[in-house]
Amino acid sequence: MTLQQLKYVIEIATRGSMNEAAKRLFITQPSLSNAIKDLEEELRITIFERTNKGIILSKDGVEFLSYARQVVEQAELLEGRYLNAKPSPQHFSVSAQHYAFAVNAFVKLVQDHGHEEYELALRETKTYEIIDDVKTLRSEIGILYLNEFNTKVINKLLKDAGLVFTSLFVARPHIFISVKNPLARQSVVQIEQLQDYPYLSFDQGEYNSFHFSEEILSTLSHKKSIRVNDRATLFNLLIGLNGYTISTGVLSAELNGRDIIAVPLATDETINVGWIRHKDAALSKLGLAYVEALKEFVPL
Repeated sequence: MTLQQLKYVIEIATRGSMNEAAKRLFITQPSLSNAIKDLEEELRITIFERTNKGIILSKDGVEFLSYARQVVEQAELLEGRYLNAKPSPQHFSVSAQHYAFAVNAFVKLVQDHGHEEYELALRETKTYEIIDDVKTLRSEIGILYLNEFNTKVINKLLKDAGLVFTSLFVARPHIFISVKNPLARQSVVQIEQLQDYPYLSFDQGEYNSFHFSEEILSTLSHKKSIRVNDRATLFNLLIGLNGYTISTGVLSAELNGRDIIAVPLATDETINVGWIRHKDAALSKLGLAYVEALKEFVPL
């Protein structure tokens, strides 16, 4: 087993494609495939499996990748200390529901830990895709919420995927509305008061069931309902149509301006927001740093 083989495994896992990894590594695909085959034979494990979605890590591969990352990181520290070697580009990816604090933490991560070269990804995406991204290690961390309604379904998916959930904070539901909305003057909004306003929610695509909704109280009926795919569109419609959405109440004036406010919603529901990771994969240095950054931008 060589350090180069470990770097090959990391690159393939990052790209999700043997061909793309070979291009990045400036070697031929057969040479890369043979190097991985030799490593698997030496270790007597299968690191990668091929599926109709491409190449993915096996259960043994997930555990091996976490060790490989640690070894490569330590080797680069040694090279940087004694050989003045240029550090390799950093890799990190997180998949999240549409939370401003997740973006703020990502910004801090880049500011504090970004070297001259890095390749990072922040995917604001659908709930099911967040789970799948972390399961396949497309992302190291996922951010989503649990509540009394969805916890049984989501926890089963997490367990089947070998993922674990760690809570960040528990929030009372709020509505996000324009500062010009008549409800903005209230200290608390009743659910009945919302019926004449357009309800905005994030589309969940193929898995658009109530349990995957990014908004709680997803089973309520609405006279006016609009689904969107991104946070900027949702916020523009909150302002332009006097619409509302339901979320945690955590806003960022730096990211979203001051035209949107959060008003508490009268309900006994709670929102348990947290992060998920693969139980067999230790977090990388950037993964650990991102978790610490998250804690700086969420309610205590």
